Amino acid sequence: MDTTVLALIELGAVLLLLGMLGRLAGRIGMSPVPLYLLGGLLIGVAGLLFPTADEAGVVHGPMEPIAEFSHLASEIGVVLLLLMLGLEYSARELVGGLRGSWKAGLLDVVLNVTPGALAGLLLGWGAVGAVVLGGITFISSSGIIAKVLGDLGRVGNRETPVMLSILVFEDLAMAVYLPLMTALVAGSALMAGLTAVGVALVVVTVVLLAALRFGPQISRLVQSPDQETFLLKLLGLALLVAGLAGALQVSAGVGAFLLGIAISGAAAKQARSVLEPLRDLFAALFFVLFGMNTDPRALPPVLLGALVLAVVTAATKVATGYLAARAAGIGVAGRWRAGATLTIRGEFSIVIAGLAVASGSMPPEVSAFATAYVLLLAVAGPVLARYADGFGRSRAKRARERAAAAGQGHATA
Repeated sequence: MDTTVLALIELGAVLLLLGMLGRLAGRIGMSPVPLYLLGGLLIGVAGLLFPTADEAGVVHGPMEPIAEFSHLASEIGVVLLLLMLGLEYSARELVGGLRGSWKAGLLDVVLNVTPGALAGLLLGWGAVGAVVLGGITFISSSGIIAKVLGDLGRVGNRETPVMLSILVFEDLAMAVYLPLMTALVAGSALMAGLTAVGVALVVVTVVLLAALRFGPQISRLVQSPDQETFLLKLLGLALLVAGLAGALQVSAGVGAFLLGIAISGAAAKQARSVLEPLRDLFAALFFVLFGMNTDPRALPPVLLGALVLAVVTAATKVATGYLAARAAGIGVAGRWRAGATLTIRGEFSIVIAGLAVASGSMPPEVSAFATAYVLLLAVAGPVLARYADGFGRSRAKRARERAAAAGQGHATA
């Protein structure tokens, strides 16, 4: 069969599978990300579904004809994910959030990077593996958390701004982390890695200052009353900026994130509505293709380690949210809700793992470990968030009862 025809058939089958998985996720009330990863595992390198064999008799998945497209689609998916994330914040909101959240953000770094870094060393992946796994365990999933808050009707809760400020800090931390991690996995020397971080800090600072000073002008540059013209200008600018950022060793995704921050007001609102379907399409392709490139036979050896790390880092995220909410004067129930919701990991943990594995310097176990880890917390996290309310209320009730009993005992004495 002609290669182009085969590629069209395979791409159509992948998109149809994604649609079915998304529908299933909606019916059972969960994020589709874990299902996309599982779908990729089923049709990927091991060929569990639609297996084919090469001339040497090796069984593999059927997706070689779309390999080139899949790589480009994955890159675009990362760019759009981070661009849409940047569009959620204006430069002023980001700077204000950073001022108010730096203490909670530092606590987040200490509690959640440390377990991943130690696990990377214990697994024998060296210092670079420790940096990669520390980033995977650090970053919560902004996308899944936003959906969970909306589904549970908690957007207006008092603890929600505390969680959002922590997520903003994490997003900014990624602007420094990604260039360092990219340089390290590429085998660059320490000085080259520090240079990449320095360049990233300069670029982030310049873009934030430019967004604060020239945000309206940048927004007017891309805005257009015509939907098609607006989409072409915005997408073209996003890919151009992402490419230039990658050339500067800052990371293409960070470049897109910074562009999103610079666009504000009506242009940002229009951009979110225009880009959302594209973001969903390419992000879904990114997740399923990451799953396709992970051999499911590599999952059982890493499953226990991923489970232990998931339990540990779920506990550290709960502690992060609980302590940050307590410092903000939030009640006991709200503290537990904040902590449980932050346990959710998802798209950006996979982005980090994808960048590390794509470099070729990390063992394939990293991909399997990250897949297992994200599957566990992307499924368990929303469940914890849903039932944290009842748990927190019962803890608060018991605390009030103990306080009342202590008061009565004091009065009797």
